[in-house]
Amino acid sequence: MALKKVLAIVLAGGEGNRLMPLTADRAKPAVPFAGGYRLIDFALSNLVNSRYLQIVVLTQYKSHSLDRHISETWRMSTQLGKYVASVPAQQRVGKSWFLGSANAIYQSLNLIHDADPDIVVVVGADHVYRMDFEQMVEQHVASGAKATVAAVRQPLSMANQFGVIEVDPNDPQKIAAFVEKPASTPGLEADPTQFLASMGNYVFNADALVDALRIDAERLDTKHDMGGDIIPYFVDKGEAGVYDFTLNDIPGATDRDRTYWRDVGTIDSFYDAHMDLISPVPVFNLYNTEWPIYTRQSISAPAKFVRGEGNAVGTALDSIVASGVVVSGGIVEGSVLSNDVYIGTGSRVQDSVIMDKVRVGEGAVIKRAIIDKNVKIPAGAAIGLDAELDRARGFKITESGITVLAKGQHVPEPDAAELALSADYRHSLPEAVRAATENHPDIRDSAEKIAGIQAAAAIVAPSAGPRVSAQV
Repeated sequence: MALKKVLAIVLAGGEGNRLMPLTADRAKPAVPFAGGYRLIDFALSNLVNSRYLQIVVLTQYKSHSLDRHISETWRMSTQLGKYVASVPAQQRVGKSWFLGSANAIYQSLNLIHDADPDIVVVVGADHVYRMDFEQMVEQHVASGAKATVAAVRQPLSMANQFGVIEVDPNDPQKIAAFVEKPASTPGLEADPTQFLASMGNYVFNADALVDALRIDAERLDTKHDMGGDIIPYFVDKGEAGVYDFTLNDIPGATDRDRTYWRDVGTIDSFYDAHMDLISPVPVFNLYNTEWPIYTRQSISAPAKFVRGEGNAVGTALDSIVASGVVVSGGIVEGSVLSNDVYIGTGSRVQDSVIMDKVRVGEGAVIKRAIIDKNVKIPAGAAIGLDAELDRARGFKITESGITVLAKGQHVPEPDAAELALSADYRHSLPEAVRAATENHPDIRDSAEKIAGIQAAAAIVAPSAGPRVSAQV
């Protein structure tokens, strides 16, 4: 098979309303993830690992932090024809901004003309997964299709959340119908409990894509969407194929994570994706060095776990801790801490996602929460323990009970009732310690005494404000 010239286009202009307030100050692909990454790093890493090194990223909504991240992180040798270029909306065709994902590429056709590729790979920028796109391109070329859609298997109950691919019964690599978020759909012949959902990743013959985009731009009955308009155009012509993600073979992958794919378009799915990372045998393994996920490395100092006031022990259990974190006499459990987070004496952080430069005051308790950058949690505060209290302070609460604080959001000083709430919770044993001592009552008694001593180290008076340990 002759080597094809490939241009990759990353669609990164999404506003991400369902991820508010995390997207109040940034585009969705720029949202921090897993301690040190941005969401876009997964798409770009997959493309680079697939040896596709001519990449353009189409941006639009609040793109400053995204553009900066790309320029500081994704540098390649342009002398060798390699690049990751951030391209903002430019109004090259009329005075409108991007009207949809298809229109974004249509308004950027100059990029395709300049690169003159045989194949165009189009991917989204806000999913968590590993994928070798070279394998998908190989199938696309061999099949003779002009458009190929990557598909991931999902339970039938989730059909109303995805673009659904129904295959030709005589040719399982050919799309017979593409339906956007139907109420129901037939199950797969190989597994009647599942269906094929579009991953938002596509491979096109370059000339066929350009023709389709031009036709779509002239239509009035279109939303100018890749999944909703361009793919059905190819399906109607019998020229659309499907690539089953379960066939993708990633070096270093395990049976547990080789088909992992997570759409993190909502707060709950964003939170769940983080929880997938921290189990002893994670559902998604960040530590696969054979298919690395690249990002900008922090210049922060190494993480540190030290005793706080009263010799309270600083520790983290079943957690991811990034560079620059200082856990000074606090306990972190089942959580993800990003760069330069500070955890004060006697504080507890459980089942939470804490982003860059958050400071947690002494004796504060955070449970099942997402805290965006630069938030200062006062001593003795309780977040995620009382939904009504959280709502009264202006915090977002999801239907599943996740508490979310926006970037730099103010947290009021706790009153006496809130201090009592956090103090009561601090006396509880961490779940990991409880599990380890379940069949050892003598050790459990000792552990509970230690928990009491740990909690007492952070007794906070009303309006005392956060104290900062000298052991920073």
